[in-house]
Amino acid sequence: MKVLVTGGCGYIGSHTIVDLINHGFDVVSVDSNIRSTTQLLEGVERITGKKIRNYKVDLCNQEDTHAVFHENRDIIGVIHFAALKTVPESVAEPLLYFQNNLSSLINVLKCVKEFNIPNMVFSSSCSVYGNTKALPVVESTPLGEAQSPYARTKQMGEQIIEDYSKVNDTQSIILRYFNPVGAHPSALIGELPLGKPDNLVPVITQTAIGKIPKMSVYGHDFDTRDGSCVRDYIHVTDIANAHTKALQYLIEQRNDSNCEIFNLGTGNGVTVLEAIKAFEKISGLKLKYVLAPGREGDVIEIYANNSHAREKLGWEPKIGIEDMMRTAWQWEVSLRDKVLSN
Repeated sequence: MKVLVTGGCGYIGSHTIVDLINHGFDVVSVDSNIRSTTQLLEGVERITGKKIRNYKVDLCNQEDTHAVFHENRDIIGVIHFAALKTVPESVAEPLLYFQNNLSSLINVLKCVKEFNIPNMVFSSSCSVYGNTKALPVVESTPLGEAQSPYARTKQMGEQIIEDYSKVNDTQSIILRYFNPVGAHPSALIGELPLGKPDNLVPVITQTAIGKIPKMSVYGHDFDTRDGSCVRDYIHVTDIANAHTKALQYLIEQRNDSNCEIFNLGTGNGVTVLEAIKAFEKISGLKLKYVLAPGREGDVIEIYANNSHAREKLGWEPKIGIEDMMRTAWQWEVSLRDKVLSN
């Protein structure tokens, strides 16, 4: 069974391709490479022994998107990751985010409809909940005011899929994931930000290895355990496996409706300062950091209730915060060693 993965050269996309292959699926990737390279697909090939075809296509171009679907009429599902995802950038350039994230989704759905693709999995985000006071969040928690244009594109993307599902036969799953971190245990693929990273863990590892002289902890006087933001960090391979399980769930027609939503988190809130301490423990290093004001667009506290995904998908996260940090650090070291060897 063939699956089309959009954004397959990205962080979560590449790990999901590995998990899909390990569960017997054939995979085709589509990625414009405007925020990625094919480096992670090379790592996927080394892990799985399978070469992945990637179409270098911007999904905002309807003709090029249509050509990919036309050439792969036998796909049984689409997993749609492709999107811009940096919160600070979305605050600075909202039109870029609305244009890219929504146009690409609409173009993909047009092709899903035309070519009668039966199954669709959409990459959403816990950012859709906004600054909610109802913690931990469940799938029925009312969505709050989006704190960034990025979050708003995810809210709107969900609404587009829900409205589409009401009048079409495609079965869809929306996966709201929390904060993916870590790397594949082989250290052959991991998070690979182009330019300055915005996500916490690559900032931590790049600071530890010396790429960044000193990191900033954004927000230190919030109403949390230690004043810093609280997040639900979840290992990327656990996230990846949920996509495989979601697709299997749809293929086996275990779904109750044409569009279902699942939270993907560990259920544990970890502060930024606690995450730093976990890294320092596994690495034996002391990080250089300063406390800075909070950033516009950042949610103060969010973590999941994941019982719905456990019960319906048979999914459960297996990797704890220290192993998340350990695999992220191994990946960072492998990147440094690769540069030194060249």
